[in-house]
Amino acid sequence: MSTKDQVGYRPTEDFNLDEDQLEILEKNFSNGSRQPNGATLMLIAAEAGLSEEATTEWFKKRLAKWRESEGLPAQCGSVTD
Repeated sequence: MSTKDQVGYRPTEDFNLDEDQLEILEKNFSNGSRQPNGATLMLIAAEAGLSEEATTEWFKKRLAKWRESEGLPAQCGSVTD
């Protein structure tokens, strides 16, 4: 069984984030930046001290987790698609 199949798995477990980094990412996600554009993503990554790639991946996984909590498919498109 992979880590992702385990009960209680959280997307943040794939990343070695400290509390400050996680707080920065969650704050930005909660403030409406669920899918940040390139410039915003670069700023968030710099503030958290992470690579843009790691930050992008975290936002993808966090968005999927949020969608599932809202009863939506993890990989659905936008309402306007």
